[in-house]
Amino acid sequence: MIHENYKLTTLDNGIRIVTEQLTHVNSFSLGFWFNTGSRNENSKNNGISHFTEHMLFKGTKRRTSKKLSDEVESLGGYLNAFTSKEHTCYYGRGLGQHLPKVFDVLSDMVQNSVFKESEIKKEAGVIVDELYDIEDTPEELIFDKFESILYEGNSLHYPIIGTEKNIRSFGHNDFINYIERFYTTKNMIISASGDVNHDEIIRLVESKEFNSKKPRSAKRKKVNLKKANDLVLRKEIQQAHAIIGRSAVGYDNDDRVKVNLLSHILGEGSSSRLFNTLREKNGITYQINSFLSSFSDVSSFGVYFSTGEKSLQKATDLVYKEFDKIIHSGINKREFNRAKEYLKGQLLMHLESTSNRMIRMAQSLLYFNRVKLIQQSIDSINAVSLDEILELSKTLLDPDEFSKVIISSKTN
Repeated sequence: MIHENYKLTTLDNGIRIVTEQLTHVNSFSLGFWFNTGSRNENSKNNGISHFTEHMLFKGTKRRTSKKLSDEVESLGGYLNAFTSKEHTCYYGRGLGQHLPKVFDVLSDMVQNSVFKESEIKKEAGVIVDELYDIEDTPEELIFDKFESILYEGNSLHYPIIGTEKNIRSFGHNDFINYIERFYTTKNMIISASGDVNHDEIIRLVESKEFNSKKPRSAKRKKVNLKKANDLVLRKEIQQAHAIIGRSAVGYDNDDRVKVNLLSHILGEGSSSRLFNTLREKNGITYQINSFLSSFSDVSSFGVYFSTGEKSLQKATDLVYKEFDKIIHSGINKREFNRAKEYLKGQLLMHLESTSNRMIRMAQSLLYFNRVKLIQQSIDSINAVSLDEILELSKTLLDPDEFSKVIISSKTN
């Protein structure tokens, strides 16, 4: 059994604090999580979650933008943040003795950011540049376009970065209203791993007055799915990029681990079927992999590859051929067991990072409302049988259920 030392406290105001003390490290990772992202947006404010993340680094009532970073970096620490479709996280790293300072800086950011109109205007330009970077990077753009068609009619359809029109239209009050609505104690998790003390973090949290208003309409609508149409985009690029994909079960379904195993067998790693068929045997692609991008109640599952324009159809046919082989010829025990060991190995190696451990605990609370033990995750992988994977493949790999997104310079 793996020794796990989690502590979880829910304060009266609703903030959940989860920590894991690691006696063999001298550093920590501390994350302030909010259960909001682009899935909580609509067509008029798409992009505000990500923009808000940027703006929290632009100054508070107590600190300028430079001072926010200087106070942490001068101690050898690090500040950063990320926005996903369902969550937003602000996190810091540092040596154990500097945790109170990093905590104070993060608290100041989420409580006291001022959202100056001059800073908003400047940052809008930065984010529009980021948007253009995505537009110019087909291996990123294609995933946005794929989820856009896959979740058409649902809020998961919206890209995290938003639209240029929205980005340039946001003002001070938009951010204040967003913070008041979603950055509330009942929508918040504080997660920490490494050289940390649970009781100390509780005291630090209780010393601050976080927004305790009840989040308004924070519940997300259930996803209503239908088969997506194919999409072809024209770009002046050297390679053609393609996704062949569909929806699958999300974190709320125990079958997700089976989908994950099947994905690894199909196209994750250099020993996978697709890597060997398209790259090693046929030499028609450099990038080829399957993927499983999961949300609370649904996942995006599929295969991504890039190839020369002339090889696009052949590569597509080979992907479908591998689907057919699994459905009709099955999976041997050796590759099935290899996929299990790969999944378990990836899980355990991720634990060597305090940041990964901090993220894992917070996401576990957000998706399962509990800290899912590492051993439980390993047990769930071990419990899957080969017959279950074979049965799943018959429905999951049905070619009629897949949609295609292609980015290509070809005009006919």
